[in-house]
Amino acid sequence: MTKWFIALLFLLPSFASAAEWTSGTSKTDVVELFTSEGCSSCPPADRWLSSLKSSPELFKEFVPMAFHVDYWDYIGWKDPFAKAAYSERQRNYVREGHVSQSYTPGIVINNKEWRQWFRGQRTWTDDTKQVGVLRASANDKRRFKAEFDGEKAGQLHIAILGMGLTTSVKAGENRGRELTHDFVVLKLITVPGEKSWTVTLPEFPEKGQKRNAIAAWVTPSNSQTILQAVGGYVD
Repeated sequence: MTKWFIALLFLLPSFASAAEWTSGTSKTDVVELFTSEGCSSCPPADRWLSSLKSSPELFKEFVPMAFHVDYWDYIGWKDPFAKAAYSERQRNYVREGHVSQSYTPGIVINNKEWRQWFRGQRTWTDDTKQVGVLRASANDKRRFKAEFDGEKAGQLHIAILGMGLTTSVKAGENRGRELTHDFVVLKLITVPGEKSWTVTLPEFPEKGQKRNAIAAWVTPSNSQTILQAVGGYVD
């Protein structure tokens, strides 16, 4: 696969130096997992997403993210990574016709519901559509910049991802289990704009992660449809 390349300059914790990411012209695959620590059927999907970190194509051909939803919190365990906004993201996919209903584990790849995972499939078909190049960079002042030369976008989205997270679940359907997670969306930032963006990133949330990564993608202003994406480790 030669869809795009990633250029990553040396980057130390707290952005002690700079980083740059550049997509190719064809679309980077985006893998979204909607999951919950309160869901007994979610750990296998969590493990599958974690297994992607060993792929040589990680952040070169695809960008994975785990959105922890909060609608299972009521059954006995409050997921420490869940946010109402992530549940609403899944509901928006339903409203836009990309997903049949809200459920976990739910997988969306390239803006489409991917139910083949439940039939034992663990790889997907790449999206080779030519969409344009997304360039992003971050400097030691946490100043994040992005430019997209494809069709006019409306928003830039930046997700801070946590890797190597572990939780000992004390209640609910997964009571007594130790769960591990990667690519967990710890914070999501949205910035309006059509072709270029500049934003100062907040401090990264401290949730016990072993390292951090960033995913960035552009969408139209009125849809969650991802036009192009980049991502990479930042420490």
